[in-house]
Amino acid sequence: MTLPSINALLNTTASLLLVCGLVAIKSGRRELHARLMFAAACASAAFLACYLYYHFAIQTTMPYRETGWKKSAYLVLLLTHTVLAVVNVPLVLRTFWLAHREDWERHKRWAKITFPVWLYVSVTGVVIYFVLYHWNPAAPAAAPLQ
Repeated sequence: MTLPSINALLNTTASLLLVCGLVAIKSGRRELHARLMFAAACASAAFLACYLYYHFAIQTTMPYRETGWKKSAYLVLLLTHTVLAVVNVPLVLRTFWLAHREDWERHKRWAKITFPVWLYVSVTGVVIYFVLYHWNPAAPAAAPLQ
């Protein structure tokens, strides 16, 4: 399994844990909710560590080779994913801090913003993986040396 595949698996795991955490809190299961959200944070943190390692130590970029509307759509997806990924870190930390302090009213208000951002970032991370590593056209073959 390649590191990009592991990253996609970690994002998928985070997405599923987030949804399960939402279901848990909506059904009044606070302890389960807390465990699921902590697990989602661990999966997201593991993703971030693997992602940074991959892009700084192994490969810096993966070019997207489509053109036209497909390239435009990909760039919009990548831009929104990247901006919200940066925004997500302090949102998650603040939401967790409020839960730690048992400031439930403010935790709930912050979570209503944090949850959709975090879920969007996790899901679009998986979509970007598929776009780059499975649906991206192959690089043109190099001309033979003469």
